[in-house]
Amino acid sequence: MKKDLLVKSILLSVIASSFLLAKNEPQKFEEVTVTANKIEENIQKVPQSITVISNEELEEKRITNIEGVVNEIPNMNFEKALNGSLSTNFRGLSGSTFTLSNPVVIYIDGVPYYDRYDYNPSFINVSQVEILRGPQGTLYGKDSTGGVINIITKEPENEWHGSINAEAGNYGYTKGAFNTSGALIDNKLYAGINGSLKSDDGWLTNKYSGMNKDANRTKAKRLSAFTIYKPTDKLSSKFIISHDYDKEYGRRGINIDNTVPINDLKRDKNVSFDVPSYITRKTNSQSLKFDYELEKMKMESVTIHKDFDIDIVHDSDFLSGTSSDGLASLIISDVETWSQELKFSSKNQDIKWVTGLFFDDEKREQGPYGNASSRGTANVVSIIDTNTYAAFGQVMIPLNDFELTLGGRYQRISKNIKSDFYTSFTDTSNSLHKYDDNKSWNTFLPKIALSYSINNNLMAYTSVSKGFIPGGFNFYSTSDGSDSSFEPEKSTNYEFGIKYQQDDYTINAAIFRMEMEDLHVYSTLPGGVFVTDNAEKAHSQGIEFDARYYLGNNLEITASVGLIEAKYDDYTDASVNYDGQKITGTPKFTTSLGISYFAQKGLYGRIGFKGRGKTGFRRNGKVEETDGGFTANTKVGYKINDWDIYGYITNITDEEYVVSYGRGVGFNDPRRFGVGVKYTF
Repeated sequence: MKKDLLVKSILLSVIASSFLLAKNEPQKFEEVTVTANKIEENIQKVPQSITVISNEELEEKRITNIEGVVNEIPNMNFEKALNGSLSTNFRGLSGSTFTLSNPVVIYIDGVPYYDRYDYNPSFINVSQVEILRGPQGTLYGKDSTGGVINIITKEPENEWHGSINAEAGNYGYTKGAFNTSGALIDNKLYAGINGSLKSDDGWLTNKYSGMNKDANRTKAKRLSAFTIYKPTDKLSSKFIISHDYDKEYGRRGINIDNTVPINDLKRDKNVSFDVPSYITRKTNSQSLKFDYELEKMKMESVTIHKDFDIDIVHDSDFLSGTSSDGLASLIISDVETWSQELKFSSKNQDIKWVTGLFFDDEKREQGPYGNASSRGTANVVSIIDTNTYAAFGQVMIPLNDFELTLGGRYQRISKNIKSDFYTSFTDTSNSLHKYDDNKSWNTFLPKIALSYSINNNLMAYTSVSKGFIPGGFNFYSTSDGSDSSFEPEKSTNYEFGIKYQQDDYTINAAIFRMEMEDLHVYSTLPGGVFVTDNAEKAHSQGIEFDARYYLGNNLEITASVGLIEAKYDDYTDASVNYDGQKITGTPKFTTSLGISYFAQKGLYGRIGFKGRGKTGFRRNGKVEETDGGFTANTKVGYKINDWDIYGYITNITDEEYVVSYGRGVGFNDPRRFGVGVKYTF
């Protein structure tokens, strides 16, 4: 009772103080420019669903990673599986297990993050984040069937500026970050560097004797540097190098009893496993970008090299006192990628257009990869080469109050696998099955959109676009049969929306339907072999709404709602028919509400509420639904001169709900709180 009273008092005091501090002077929206179509445009004129989060809003909401961004978007859901993979679910589309791709691709200054084990880029030097909803394959390719999260970094000025930030919180959380940039030669040569260190003891305790008690502790570091050279007003180049490192121990969840109803499972903070378990991720990337501008056209070249390593060791059952004691699951993988994009776009023309060529080469060397159990060991060593060639183009044609958008991308994707199946992690002298196969797919991804400017404030649009994720090979190949590979996933998205903006508020709404063929699904064959399979047909449909309203000078309310129905239409697995059942990992609704009082000096604060509806997971031969839940977060601070001192609480009421399900059940984080200080110069 006392805890509930304290929580309610905190919420009411933050809200009340915001209203008392607010003035009745109107606050006006500034024009927001986005690069959704790979050219700069006013967000209110782009015929698709887009959300933009500015740097100021990221700090106000304390969004420090991709999970925080995803949680802001209606009908988007972030899932951190217990095996360490990260994925974004959107409109019924989710990560593909053995392509390891995500339907929502992240780009930071053109560098893609799409792998399920490499999906958490740095957020230190961000200017704004653009979230493009719906298939983006026409211009972006790279499996972006659900959308794109485009992270734009800050441009340096002649004068050097920067910041230093430190935070500390419960469960042993600490973080330090720095960022600085400026001119080495005014108006010609610029440089910048930023980085961070983070440590967290986690909220799970391992009770097994002799093991580190901080079962899900983490360590992370980020480091990035860049130079920009502008020899002339028309020509510029930007070179970026970055290094990301994460080490996560244990996992963010517990084992389960399949006989217990899923909604009766509780977030037990005590675990017992006997094998040291961890996930180590290392990513090094370099990108080189050239821009050359003419009076009517802009040319751009982006070259990217990326090397990503992952090293996973997991207790095979995350239990002790069983027949699997001392046994582990292993994933050792190295992924090297080279890509090149050459793009031409219009400038200062009534008809806007963009066209280009794209090439990508990915080599994935993997092994050991497998699991040891009381039944034996399965270990696959493989090399997978993937090549992508694409040509794309899009044109936006003004027709009085209408604008017609026509786009298309033709791409060829080829894959080759060479793998060996062993029954030991150490003895690889005798392969039980050698698998050597090639597959390729040619596809055309069209897009058509029509927008109508009803007046200066209101725009309506409709669009049709296609999405495509290539097929691939199952890593646990024990034969050359159909279980060794799977077909591409295809989708068609239909959308109608409106965008309305006044001086002090904006409203955006969209209705969509997505039809999916050969949806990638995770399946288990007899004998416990894990594969990706295809659900022949599925669909999703729903609505998305977001709004922003300035109540007065410095006081703002934001809200969003996403409602969705996502179901399998034709899908049978292991003799179980899932027709009409809900697509897994898709919350029935997502919602958010926030009230902010922002200020350049003095007191500021924010209280935010988030909710997610019932979510289905495959369990015991059917799709079982978890209840979902609602959480509240707050941040309150005080700015004086160049200093910002603040405190925060996430999940204020310590709500608990299931967020992932597989080899165990994952829960949302418990209540977290801490303090921080930032110095800006």
